[in-house]
Amino acid sequence: MKKIKIWIECARLRTLPVSLSGVIIALGFAAWQDKFNWIPAVLCVLFALLAQIVSNMANEYYDYLKGTDKPGRDGPRRGVTEGDISPNTLRNVTFTLLVLDCLVGLGMLWYGEWWLIIVGLIIAIFALAYSAGPYPLSYHGLGEAAVFIFFGVVPVVFTHHVVSMTPLSFSPSNMLVLLASMAIGFMGVNVLLVNNYRDVDDDREAGKNTSVVIFGRKPAAAAYLINGYVAIALLTPLWLGCLFMDERLPLWALAAPALYLVLHTVTWYQLTTRQGKALNPLLGGTARNMLFFTIILTAALACAH
Repeated sequence: MKKIKIWIECARLRTLPVSLSGVIIALGFAAWQDKFNWIPAVLCVLFALLAQIVSNMANEYYDYLKGTDKPGRDGPRRGVTEGDISPNTLRNVTFTLLVLDCLVGLGMLWYGEWWLIIVGLIIAIFALAYSAGPYPLSYHGLGEAAVFIFFGVVPVVFTHHVVSMTPLSFSPSNMLVLLASMAIGFMGVNVLLVNNYRDVDDDREAGKNTSVVIFGRKPAAAAYLINGYVAIALLTPLWLGCLFMDERLPLWALAAPALYLVLHTVTWYQLTTRQGKALNPLLGGTARNMLFFTIILTAALACAH
């Protein structure tokens, strides 16, 4: 039982809403457009979950090799750092899951074009490049950009493309999907900001130049607050449609932005008034806010269909 708990911690389940939210909201748009297909939908969910777990485990493994994580850290326990998991075992599991994720991705080719292979390879590379390679993104202030692209724009746009079998274009419906992908991207960035906000002192000491190390905690907290409001503002066409257009989303869809903004503002306030281990619950809280928003909006999209 203890071993299972250690591997669950290693997979960082509390962060999985970041990858799930993008896929779920894309499925909602596909259902809204009456273009939903179950099999590619399941493949996209599996691919996104495995990709994030691989990224989380790779992050733990390569941070361990670089000496970034230390025993007794303020953040959640790291199994390999504490000696609960051997580095070789973690590396082998990480690359095994990466291969499995690639196989799941190949299954999507039945529902999309050959160039999706290139997209899948890029995703696999960046899952590792976040913490590894000659220029690890998280060590050079580029972690937020990577999250925005690979947990926001990419999963939403390409999941919608595969599941709905709709060509990529600048049609009005696809532009709404793109705006949603950017909204999810900004929300996902906030999960990383909380993590880096908490670890700023340890990261600075280890030479890990996250954006919080570079700019400081106050700008990071301000960015956290702004990101949430920008995310909601990006979907203004949807919110206006609820109020002024026929055959659009039901009025109760406005519960999604309303609830999110309340929870987001409360979480931001907690971020600015807590320190050390007291910040740990805000990581899951930020992911929770994102998931609540996604579930409500997706339900509204499905009901509108």
